[in-house]
Amino acid sequence: MKIADIVKTLDGTLVAGGDSGRAVGAVVANDLMSDVLLNDSEDILLLTSLASDQAIRTANIVGAMAVVVHNAKPLPQTMCQVADTLGIPLVSSPLSKYESCVRIHDFLKREAGEG
Repeated sequence: MKIADIVKTLDGTLVAGGDSGRAVGAVVANDLMSDVLLNDSEDILLLTSLASDQAIRTANIVGAMAVVVHNAKPLPQTMCQVADTLGIPLVSSPLSKYESCVRIHDFLKREAGEG
């Protein structure tokens, strides 16, 4: 699953950071960035409702491949600027975090040939 797949699956919009070409290695759905910092997986797709620079900076620290902000929250211009500067794709989705998790799970199962 790459950025184009994420955008399509989550009815989202790529708003900053461009397409890194990296694939999802793990999915983390969390609003507590301190918890995200405890994750040692590679190429994390971070699903969050936190619309702030902190989410992008945390994603940079853990080496996330992208950040998705849910519930069609307005994204501050500074968040988009930080994402562009750090080269972290930032996606805005109108879906809830729960619905996004379900859709990503289904996509990854189909991709693996399990469903």
